[in-house]
Amino acid sequence: MLRTQRLDEKNFYMNCRAAYLAVFRSSLTNITSKEQLCLVLQQAGHNPSQKTLDKYWPPRTRKLNFDDFYEILKQEKPTELQEVMRVFRKLDVSGSGLISHADLAKILTSSGEKMSQGEVNAVFSLADVNSEGKLDYEGFCRVWSSTAEQLQTAALQRLETDSRLKRLNFGSQADSSELHTETLLKSKPDNTHIRDGQSSSRPSSARSRRSPTTAAVSLGTSMGTSVTKSTKLPEAKNIEDWHQSTVRGCFFLEEDGTIVSLQYQLYLPQTTNVHLSIQPFPLNHTDQKSPPWMNVDTALFVVVHNKTKEESNLVCFTEHRDRERYMWRGELSAGSYLLLPFTSGCRLRKKTSKSVTKPTNLVQRNQSGELELTREFRVALSDIFEVIDVDGNGLLSLQEYNFFEQRTSGENCDEDAWAICKETFDTRGTELTKQGFLELNLMEASDREGDSSDLWLTLEAMGYNHSLEMVEACPFLIDVHCEDVEPVVQAVSLETGLKMLNSAVQKSICSKGEAQLLKGHDSVYLYTYRGDNRISTVIANKSNQKVTVHINNDQSRNCCSSRGMSVFAMEIPARTKMLCQHVLPVNERQEWMYSCAENVIPAS
Repeated sequence: MLRTQRLDEKNFYMNCRAAYLAVFRSSLTNITSKEQLCLVLQQAGHNPSQKTLDKYWPPRTRKLNFDDFYEILKQEKPTELQEVMRVFRKLDVSGSGLISHADLAKILTSSGEKMSQGEVNAVFSLADVNSEGKLDYEGFCRVWSSTAEQLQTAALQRLETDSRLKRLNFGSQADSSELHTETLLKSKPDNTHIRDGQSSSRPSSARSRRSPTTAAVSLGTSMGTSVTKSTKLPEAKNIEDWHQSTVRGCFFLEEDGTIVSLQYQLYLPQTTNVHLSIQPFPLNHTDQKSPPWMNVDTALFVVVHNKTKEESNLVCFTEHRDRERYMWRGELSAGSYLLLPFTSGCRLRKKTSKSVTKPTNLVQRNQSGELELTREFRVALSDIFEVIDVDGNGLLSLQEYNFFEQRTSGENCDEDAWAICKETFDTRGTELTKQGFLELNLMEASDREGDSSDLWLTLEAMGYNHSLEMVEACPFLIDVHCEDVEPVVQAVSLETGLKMLNSAVQKSICSKGEAQLLKGHDSVYLYTYRGDNRISTVIANKSNQKVTVHINNDQSRNCCSSRGMSVFAMEIPARTKMLCQHVLPVNERQEWMYSCAENVIPAS
């Protein structure tokens, strides 16, 4: 019986999604008018009245999303054929199966939710009217019911015939005949052949969001991955001929564990095809050892630039992977966007402090007794220069230098101070060279007679430990290719926009993830998104009371959580969504399994 219930729920969910996609290109598209709401409800087999539309589109409503539409359909049961027939039979006193235009018009225009005379005429124009001007209401009801079924069938057939659309909106498991509370996926280094019963490791652009179940959630994902072969987004033809803009940045780990970075503004003067990518930046390391941040996961979230709103209007995000690079390609309309860099925090976190017997020397005296920077410190400063050189032209502008100052001292260098820098240190035009940047740091050490305290504060703010290793930061590169126009990309802020980024991440998980009800609650949902090598979850408490959820990852293998612990609890306020966790494999070359149990703790 439970299996039948789950199948019914799944079919209902698929019908909802199919109806939505019969009207909109993507389930991420919002309903923006009452007319669109009416149209998409009709595609789902409903015939909404004006009263129903007003109920779900009250004054000041601006938009509804797919989740809202899904909830409406759960509340609004479709009108049954027999119910409509009973109404007509009450009007058909003689039992002839016919009803006159006058009798029907009198009822429909004077009682209940009143129709206009034009709406009544429209009913007659679509129905089977005999020579006496009477309506064969049985035939009319059959046509009405058939039309509703045909709309639903057409929506589903559209998905079936368009395999790409089905995969994008239901994921690779769309054909599964049964919902499971435990899902086992395997991916091998060579994914060209997939065994029976095995899901493709290639993530779809929109993962299946399964219908809610009442079972406790236990998701197992077993993967044997290869960092050299991933789900690569096909390159656009002649992309090397497209207009390109490249910017640099860095993720910085704060004392409280939060991660901040620069945000960027992308301006497009006209609609064009765009290819976005983000990846860790190796800097100019000469040794053969890969720097520790190269295995940090990255992503880029694109939102509409709105200076008056902190909530994000998510456009897209980079979820296709090729080695360390994450990509997205599609069409963007003319306008201004914010590019929000993201990392899960699974592999960029506070390191366990290990006692360093003696910190690396930063300055020393030469044979003449003059103070100079040590070789190790010069290498670190050179790398820092590469990180803050946002446009990568080998020079620091005042804006770029101020990003460095904001990060290390919380202050800004004004125009007068910058003029003195240009007179004192090596510059090219109005910008500071790398040699000038080294000279500036040497002067700071000289001003303090070789005292390195302030220099260490700068290094720690930039993610360095006392062995001069960058362990709490991750430099990255962002590439923007546009087919028809020159993209304008500028760094706009540091350490702001965290709320907007969190909003965008949550929306991406909820819109492209699977949804399941937590055991024992009909208003607490778990959304699970499975990306290329990241699993992310959001818990939505849709009830009017706060809930506490216990999360246990103890059965996972070769996994690391952004929470930094395997067992934890979350208190979620009423009517609130909260990010639960991100999970990545510790070692991508080894098999990993994610198995998590989420349970609502009963209120005491």
